[in-house]
Amino acid sequence: MNYGSDPSFLLASTDVSPVLEHNASGRSPFLFTCDHYGRLIPSPLGDLGLPESELVRHIAWDVGIAGVATQLSDRLDAHLIAQRYSRLVIDCNRPPHAASAIPLISEATTVPGNEGLSREAAEMRRAQIFDPYHRRIDEIIDARAQQGMATVLVSLHSFTPVYSGIARPWHIGTLYHRDTVLPPRLLKQLRNEGDLVVGDNEPYAVSDETDYTIPAHGEKRGLMNSGIEIRQDLISDQAGETAWAERLARVLGEIETALRAEALI
Repeated sequence: MNYGSDPSFLLASTDVSPVLEHNASGRSPFLFTCDHYGRLIPSPLGDLGLPESELVRHIAWDVGIAGVATQLSDRLDAHLIAQRYSRLVIDCNRPPHAASAIPLISEATTVPGNEGLSREAAEMRRAQIFDPYHRRIDEIIDARAQQGMATVLVSLHSFTPVYSGIARPWHIGTLYHRDTVLPPRLLKQLRNEGDLVVGDNEPYAVSDETDYTIPAHGEKRGLMNSGIEIRQDLISDQAGETAWAERLARVLGEIETALRAEALI
């Protein structure tokens, strides 16, 4: 099967835009991004040579985070910018030059549709999925600045409870690198909840080599920023998604009140 070796096309006329926006008129200082919101695959790529059982797993997207992100956006009146296509096509939170941007193997799963990919075909994935998504984030941040709106960038993700056979104890983690304003406040508020095991740069840490959204849109622009990772078994159904959206709306609302009181936003 041809998985898209022809670089002259990628998204078919029936394929949707990679960029999804929700509550675009939201007035909250929080701007939410969701790099692994969806698991669509462009029609010309078929199923990337994988069975459906693999395409619903965490290797293809961040399970449960779409529902959390949408509800959180509504509860805080915040703008959400999300990306609809599977991270197996191109990972929109990886530097495009990184080997993991278009993975040949994800965890223990080989991705046939990514084998032998030409440079032109890889560039087409970037041009039609990665670039429009990140361009839109840039445009929104610019527009907010022109309107005099503060922007606090929060990148929403979920993580698998077990990775490579190792169980992960955290319910939620904060991910950050250079920002010293938002991450410690978020960490403190989450730990004050009393019933959570909270990861401090766990199960992942942000770096320029392994991440793109926070370094490119948060750190380079000097915005307050943090990533949030929620364990997937906690948000695997609608009740879990709603419960976590409610909790995060309360936590972030308290942080917003404190930031305003200190004239930081």
